[in-house]
Amino acid sequence: MRKALTCIICPNGCPLEAEISDAGITVKGNLCIRGEEYAKEEVLDPKRTISSSIRLLHGDMEIVSVRLNRPVPKAMIFPIMEAIREARAEAPVHIGDVLIPDVLSTGADVIATRNVARVEEKV
Repeated sequence: MRKALTCIICPNGCPLEAEISDAGITVKGNLCIRGEEYAKEEVLDPKRTISSSIRLLHGDMEIVSVRLNRPVPKAMIFPIMEAIREARAEAPVHIGDVLIPDVLSTGADVIATRNVARVEEKV
């Protein structure tokens, strides 16, 4: 089986061809070793990162931008997005704060990428 890929590791964007056989995976078209490593991972165990937002309680903004601190298996993207959609955080929030630790037992944390101050409720 052959799979055509475009390497995203560096600006070269090498067109790659990964051939999967009983003997393993061979990669053609890469200009560097990183392209070969990328193609093998993309074929065997593709991973992605996610950027999104979480709703805030008592913040001077209604949402805070977030991202994962490491790539997760591609198959986990939609379940993780659902967990992020359901989550709520309490202001204040600071860049790097872990808002969802070890999301869905993937080993990845959902972290804030923006500072958001707390606003006290008016009585």
